[in-house]
Amino acid sequence: MSNRMTTDGLHEVDALRIAGDARTPHADRVVEETPVALLYNGSPFAVMMATPTDLDDFALGFALSEGVIAAPDEFHLVDIVYSDDGVALHAAIPQARFDALDARSRNLAGRSGCGLCGTESLQAAIRPLAPVQSSTRFPAATIREGLRLLAERQPLNAASGGVHAAGYVHADGIVVREDVGRHNALDKVIGAITKQTLGDGFFAITSRASYEIVHKAATVGVGTVVAISAPTALAIRLANAAGVTLVAFARGDSMNVYTHAGRVV
Repeated sequence: MSNRMTTDGLHEVDALRIAGDARTPHADRVVEETPVALLYNGSPFAVMMATPTDLDDFALGFALSEGVIAAPDEFHLVDIVYSDDGVALHAAIPQARFDALDARSRNLAGRSGCGLCGTESLQAAIRPLAPVQSSTRFPAATIREGLRLLAERQPLNAASGGVHAAGYVHADGIVVREDVGRHNALDKVIGAITKQTLGDGFFAITSRASYEIVHKAATVGVGTVVAISAPTALAIRLANAAGVTLVAFARGDSMNVYTHAGRVV
């Protein structure tokens, strides 16, 4: 197998394609997955398995959605360090926030499919949330159009077939980010939209609606989450308690609205 690296989140490999009796050498492109360490004020906090693209968005979005900071102006990405072992994102946060992290004693060792891996206690895993205050409603047709735009704007997935996407759908269009992990993709979108002035919108994701997805949305005050796949029971309970409209199985002309259905008109 070859080891030709690219800089666009994809990795070139040699494969043998077998179709019936035919065997053909095949050059393929697969998505990159690498350890990405997040360090605050020089101290390690989390290691996530992620696709190493849009890392500035990821760093900011993760800090916001995980409650490391309360506002974007509390975050400064100091450096991005690449090595053979992975990528290290060095950020500076206010001392009070850093002290709160230490008191929280949360050390994430994340996998691409797990946003809660390494959480040291059940209490830390399921953190309480203030209810989202949003009166914005979305026509079902707007949700369907948002999902259509999301499907169109996934170049990494089109090339590899192995990537999740998350989007923020707003009045002027959609902001999309991709990653091997669905939570990472959402964090990248959160970081991206925080740097822009956008109107109210909703999150759309190409995965199931897990507890962690709903938690991240509620943490940053987005009141509607739309998933193309199934919700979990815990995600529904959290969405109901946190004032989040949870839509799932959103495919084609149909969708299921599980909580706070008044936002979908």
